[in-house]
Amino acid sequence: MSGYFNCNCNVDWEGKRNGVAAIAAAALFFAGWWLMIDTACVYDKKDWSNVYIIITVASSLAMFMVNAISNSQVRGEALQESLLGTKGARLWLMGAFCLSFGCLVAATWLLFSDYVLQTGDHPVWPGVALFLHNLMIFAASLVYKFGRTEDLWG
Repeated sequence: MSGYFNCNCNVDWEGKRNGVAAIAAAALFFAGWWLMIDTACVYDKKDWSNVYIIITVASSLAMFMVNAISNSQVRGEALQESLLGTKGARLWLMGAFCLSFGCLVAATWLLFSDYVLQTGDHPVWPGVALFLHNLMIFAASLVYKFGRTEDLWG
């Protein structure tokens, strides 16, 4: 019986690391935005404010900022020196992570101040969706930045 279930699954994961990281980050990014757009479309204006989209756009911008520079530029091993050099690359990365953390903190704050701690009959899901969206964008940013290796780019 065990002869039917033999699986020769020898997959070279090291050669596919960049592709797997890119697909995982794209899936997280897509799922987060799908969740946010769905929440904005389904809930009424009394339960949801479209101003919250500003936080989600800033979180997406932070993802692009984090991944705009390579790890070799941050380490100072880049073949071409940028305008501000290694210190500029590190400052850019720090600013991008501060923006990303700030968006996550803002989403957490809105979750609790506008949804969890409010009394009365109201849905809590829009606040949870806002938080999950920003968490997914942050996770996608980390997966895309640190899940890939620059050795495989050549």
